This record gives sequence, C-alpha cells and structure tokens, in this order.
Amino acid sequence: MAKRQDSDSESRRILQRVAQEDPAGNSFVARTTKGVRDHVSAADADRTDPIEVWGTRVGRILGLLLALGLMVWLVLFLTRGS
Repeated sequence: MAKRQDSDSESRRILQRVAQEDPAGNSFVARTTKGVRDHVSAADADRTDPIEVWGTRVGRILGLLLALGLMVWLVLFLTRGS
C-alpha cells in the first residue's frame, strides 16, 4: 500500500513539473515557426538602418528559394533515374 502511495505522489510531482515547463502550450512547432519567421524577416538586423533590414530580408528569402529549388531539382533528378 505504501509503495502505491509513493508511486502516486511521484506521478503527481512529475506531472506538475511538466505542466510548469511548458507554459501556454508553447509547442516545438510553434517555437520553430516563430524562429523561422524572425530569421526571414530579419528581426536580428539593426532597425536603425532600413537598407540593412531590407537587404537581409531579400538575401534570406533568395537563399530560402534557392534551397527549395535545389531540393525540388534533386527529387526530380532522383525520381527520373539517371
């Protein structure tokens, strides 16, 4: 009986700790999406220099498009067979 009670209290303690670690349902997907959005929108660029902000945005968007294009090309190359 005492072992069962210890197990129940341990389970409750673990559940409370997990509830404290994940505030407001901040999931991995939400954090990753926010990180990508901040990266592409140049949130880390110097806001006092608008040319740097827009240059960073354009460069990162072009890099993203280039990477996606290369992935599509690779898939098409592999599916056609050389």
